[in-house]
Amino acid sequence: MRVIVVGATGNVGTSVISALERDSSVEAIVGVARRLPGWRPGRTEWRAADIATDDLTDLFTGADAVVNLAWLFQPTRDPAVTWRANVLGGMRVFRAVAEAGVPALVHASSVGAYSPGPKDRAVDESWPTHGWPRAAYAREKAYLERVLDVFENDHPGIRVVRMRPGFIFKRESATQQRRLFAGPLVPQRLVRPGWVPFLPDVPGLRIQALHSDDAGEAYRLAVTRPVSGPFNLAADPVLEPADLAELLRTRLVPVAPWMIRELTAAAWHLRLVPASPGLVEMALKIPVMDTTRARTELGWTPRHTALQAVREVVAGMEGGAGMDTPPLEPESGLKGRLHELATGVGGRP
Repeated sequence: MRVIVVGATGNVGTSVISALERDSSVEAIVGVARRLPGWRPGRTEWRAADIATDDLTDLFTGADAVVNLAWLFQPTRDPAVTWRANVLGGMRVFRAVAEAGVPALVHASSVGAYSPGPKDRAVDESWPTHGWPRAAYAREKAYLERVLDVFENDHPGIRVVRMRPGFIFKRESATQQRRLFAGPLVPQRLVRPGWVPFLPDVPGLRIQALHSDDAGEAYRLAVTRPVSGPFNLAADPVLEPADLAELLRTRLVPVAPWMIRELTAAAWHLRLVPASPGLVEMALKIPVMDTTRARTELGWTPRHTALQAVREVVAGMEGGAGMDTPPLEPESGLKGRLHELATGVGGRP
């Protein structure tokens, strides 16, 4: 089996590559990224390509499966740029899969594609996927769900799998996630148990997470098993503010949802944080997912709990962890922080 992984150098991509490397049925792996990494796993061939502009059909020809993980989070202040990269680039990936005659496409959707839903019960994969309109991330994920609806109708011979994971963490992704969501003004030493002064206790905030290695294994199963359709991915337990406060050894301070939205919006407009207020709204709106289908039909069982995944990324932030890939480059000290500020908080491409 020959598998092409598009967007192979990020948080999930590196774990997907590692999972495929361990599978003897996968004879060849091609990792595709805009910027090639120094990381060199044993059986993976690297190819440089930008899904928004480069020819993909020749690259995909002869593949048994294409895994599409490519996603641009920044610049969060210019949604036209992320739309071109994520939506139009994703459509080019789908088109190239069809033109190259690839029999299987595994696409990275997200819990963020779901329409607002309940927090007191879990929903399955039939829940509507129209996203939260005020978050660019959710709009783009939801739009690609509609594109895939048409793609499946037009190409019934191609096996299409949609992965809808919760928040994905591992130690090596810590610095990247600090850059993407917290920004350069958060002190490295602050993100450690016992140092965070308090956490907001927001009513109704419940999120699902999983370890990146478990996500990688789910993608491996989706590639190598004859499954199709959407799969929710998350580990237990569903996380609430009290769980995070216990992990960080800090106290909870009750905060109304509207106040969190206003504070985030103010920090965003002052260019203090890279994450847009729409992302906070999305986290408050997304439903709790039922992962039964992934565990039964896909045969997936996460090896890490959600708390273990979060604990790893917190420890990684304290140590400035990363990998030798451009998206996951480790903490580079004051020089790196100044570069983040100089390119605009939330403005890095």
